[in-house]
Amino acid sequence: MEDYEPTTNPALTGIKGRCPRCQKGHLFSGFLTLSQRCEVCGLDLTFADPADGPAFFAMSIVAVPALAFALWFQLSFEPPWWAHLFVTLPFTVLGCLLLLRPIKGWLVCSQYFHKAEQGSIDEQYHARKGSDET
Repeated sequence: MEDYEPTTNPALTGIKGRCPRCQKGHLFSGFLTLSQRCEVCGLDLTFADPADGPAFFAMSIVAVPALAFALWFQLSFEPPWWAHLFVTLPFTVLGCLLLLRPIKGWLVCSQYFHKAEQGSIDEQYHARKGSDET
């Protein structure tokens, strides 16, 4: 088995959709579906769980330009409200969709880079804290 050098730039590796360990394999098997494992180095990618992070970041990033565009469109042309359904809404949805994959890749690679794992409750801490209160 080859010795792979993990990425030193998880953001760039994730945006490219590459494996965080070898930077050669693909991170995705579909548009947003993560691969089970890297086809080059065999890294098990089931550890990755970005949850709603990509959607939150995409919506947060697109919200300000979308609002600015909607205001410009409204103030410049004074269209009926339903025109925004055909102009502003697609602009917003398309902007979010274009950002989802690179952001998801970045978050997955960051999880690997920082060795993030499921949080757990420290039983010893809570046992000590409980005995201090009595």
